[in-house]
Amino acid sequence: MGKFIEDFKAFALKGNVIDMAIGVIVGGAFGKIVTSLVNDIIMPIVTLATGNARFSDAAAVLRPEEVNAAGEVVREAVMFNYGMFIQNIVDFIIIALCIFIALRYTVKFMHKEAKEEEAPAPAPEPTAEEKLLVEIRDLLKEQKK
Repeated sequence: MGKFIEDFKAFALKGNVIDMAIGVIVGGAFGKIVTSLVNDIIMPIVTLATGNARFSDAAAVLRPEEVNAAGEVVREAVMFNYGMFIQNIVDFIIIALCIFIALRYTVKFMHKEAKEEEAPAPAPEPTAEEKLLVEIRDLLKEQKK
């Protein structure tokens, strides 16, 4: 049991776990933004285009409710709630698109930084002494031929 606790402490206190926790928190906030984008901006436009008052309430009645003489509901209506299903599909597509775009630019940015780090520094300009030594070396090579 002691080894298990030690292993768990080592796992929980690693930087990766903390980074992951921060990612989950930021992801939750990002999800709220995307949900607001869908519910408050995109779906009203879709609702206007389809003519429904509220798109998420769109449904087809499979069996109407049954009411007795006193006006009490005896049997609930059976509904096919396709509007909410379509809204959830739109939510998913927009969230997936936003995550794809964010990851794509993050990966490009990381690759760009990696390439900049790998690029060797340009060689310094040779000094006059180095140039003279190169000339001497080249003359000696010619004499040996």
